[in-house]
Amino acid sequence: MRGLKFGGLLLPMLMLFGLVGMHPALANEAMSTELAQPSLTGSFWAMLALGVFILAYGLVIAEENIHLRKSKPMVIAAGVIWVLVALAFAGAGQPEAAGALLKEVVAEYAELLLFLLAAMTFINVLQERGLFDALRSWLVSRGFSLRTIFWLTGVLAFFISPIADNLTTALIMGAVVMAVAGTERRFVVPALISIVVAANAGGAFSPFGDITTLMVWQKGMLQFHEFFALFIPSLVNWLVPAFIRVKQGGFIALGLFIASIALAVVMHNELHLPPMLGLMTGLGALMVLGYFIRRGEGERSLESILPGGMNDISELTRYFKPKDKPFDIFISMKRAEWDTLLFFYGVILSVGGLGALGYLAALSNLIYVELGATTANVLVGLLSAVVDNIPVMYAVLSMNPDMSHGQWLLVTLTAGVGGSLLSVGSAAGVGLMGQARGVYTFMAHMRWSWAVLLGYVASILTHLSLNASLM
Repeated sequence: MRGLKFGGLLLPMLMLFGLVGMHPALANEAMSTELAQPSLTGSFWAMLALGVFILAYGLVIAEENIHLRKSKPMVIAAGVIWVLVALAFAGAGQPEAAGALLKEVVAEYAELLLFLLAAMTFINVLQERGLFDALRSWLVSRGFSLRTIFWLTGVLAFFISPIADNLTTALIMGAVVMAVAGTERRFVVPALISIVVAANAGGAFSPFGDITTLMVWQKGMLQFHEFFALFIPSLVNWLVPAFIRVKQGGFIALGLFIASIALAVVMHNELHLPPMLGLMTGLGALMVLGYFIRRGEGERSLESILPGGMNDISELTRYFKPKDKPFDIFISMKRAEWDTLLFFYGVILSVGGLGALGYLAALSNLIYVELGATTANVLVGLLSAVVDNIPVMYAVLSMNPDMSHGQWLLVTLTAGVGGSLLSVGSAAGVGLMGQARGVYTFMAHMRWSWAVLLGYVASILTHLSLNASLM
């Protein structure tokens, strides 16, 4: 299954390697106007850098078989590629250019890192406070029919994923399906496929629904409200194939999360500040809330074991620890997906290095100029089914092709929902394969890929029809 991803990456990379390696003049002609540096794609160092990237990403794809975390090869590749970029620029008589370009790429990653760290912490706190468990328990206890569960889990996945990540959403809804139907393949497989499609589609119409949409928003290609033009196309993508036990402070944390998102939007739209500043400010408020939750839970836990005649809780803490540990915001922060965050570091710096050498300008000319924006953006979605959509979208953003708002919406849609075509095409699908091991498999998903493809095509046609004025 992972081999499919490697093949999907290797073929276009080898084509690009041969194209710009044998014909450097084409790369020079395709240079982005905003880049002042020369194209160095024909140099030995540039070709070596491309080989390093292909090797590193091959190890990422083989993660499931070799059990090497995906962040490790990419972090190393990022360092090696930028050393090669520096050598290439030094050979071209611009020894200081690589350092200046690297600072720009690192600054871009820093914004994404802080935003994601805050968002992941909020989601972890909501999980720890039991909001998602409460939702799952309510669904299981209601005694819904299988048909109702099918549609209800799909609807909830579609509307929760714009706020939570698609993996968390899929696992929660998948747990409901498994609890209700067990290993009944005839129901479980279509229901889980519906959840994968809904979670991926729901994330496509919100800047917060997927890393790719967040990248597009932070880059300034689309305004916050413009993403909602994808609501109906995203809904079509899913439809075609298709708070009882909450702990103290859980609802307040949810309210803070929503308020932080609103603050990030206001700061970005009205004050032209990076969105991460709003979410990091909200994270500070969440940390203060955590202080009061921790004090309340710590005191109640200690009072439950306070011996008679002892009134000083602080005295008791010298000798005893409570059975249930009180809430700690830094534990939720520690549970952030650091492997994923460091993987993003490796991808962003590696792709940025290839862009500095001129590869992305050449690729942009090849697909966006020669094929046209619509065809290219549809192909981006198909590619995201076999290659992780993060490097695909970052590459498109780095190419920065001259496109209308409608085309930027189209590539946001296709990169977001294209991963539903294969079970390994998104984190939601991979997560559910692990949760329903032996039931929901690669081949089980493939049997329904025709229906998912109809949804993919229908969503694109819907967008082209409804948003024709933006194209």
